[in-house]
Amino acid sequence: MSEATVELEQRRAEANARADEARARRDKLNSEARTVAEERARILDELHDKSADAQEHRRHRDALNSEVRDEKKLREEWNHKLQELGDKVQELRRARTPRPGAVPIWRLRKDLKELEFRHMTTALTGDQEKRLVEEMKRLEAAIREQDEQLRQDPEVEQTLKAFAEARDEAEKHHATVGRLADEAQAAHEAMVGLYESVDELRRQADEVQAKLLEVKSQADDAHRQHITAIEEVRDIEKLLYAARGGRAPPSWGEAEAPREEDFLARLKKGEKVSTEDLLELQKSGRG
Repeated sequence: MSEATVELEQRRAEANARADEARARRDKLNSEARTVAEERARILDELHDKSADAQEHRRHRDALNSEVRDEKKLREEWNHKLQELGDKVQELRRARTPRPGAVPIWRLRKDLKELEFRHMTTALTGDQEKRLVEEMKRLEAAIREQDEQLRQDPEVEQTLKAFAEARDEAEKHHATVGRLADEAQAAHEAMVGLYESVDELRRQADEVQAKLLEVKSQADDAHRQHITAIEEVRDIEKLLYAARGGRAPPSWGEAEAPREEDFLARLKKGEKVSTEDLLELQKSGRG
């Protein structure tokens, strides 16, 4: 075996080694790309789920806020009605004169409030507090008595009943406003938390996508290196085939024949063939 043939064999072995190394690197990178793609798909699935949940919380919050506005409007209407009925009750009480010698009920209420304030804010001895409490009870009894007398009047009774109903309705709508507002706030906070998670997942997805593109690019480079090495092996095998007395395959074409003949002549003379000569012949023989 000539020195040139030995050199070609060595170069073929080296090219095969490069092809195997590039293929192994390509396969490893493609496997890594699949793993990264699966991670990206998992993140995107979670992102879509949380985004859908956040949108559902948004719709729920908006619906609750709409109910809050409706309830506030009703509460305002009942508070207005309650104020009107309260004014009417006071007007009726002023118009209904108590029995001769009785203290007007408005004065009784005023005196009772003053005593209640004194009881809460003043340091009293035991006897003083006892007398104060007895006076408060007397005023409360006098107020109840006059209220009962007023209720004997059908108009007063009907107005007081309407006043109590309006107060209950106003309180009911006020409580509903508070409950719905709390639920709307909870839905809003849940929505905000989910959108923050979505933003973080989107950031992660972008990072994974960038990594995926990088790995794919490296895999493509490795694949191209593998193809280049394989083509080099095939070209060297053509040269070895010719060097051992075989005819060049038809795929080489007539245009490459003179170059091939010159190359083979140099091989037969035992001349050393440079890497540049070999690469030039490989390029011309790829058609």
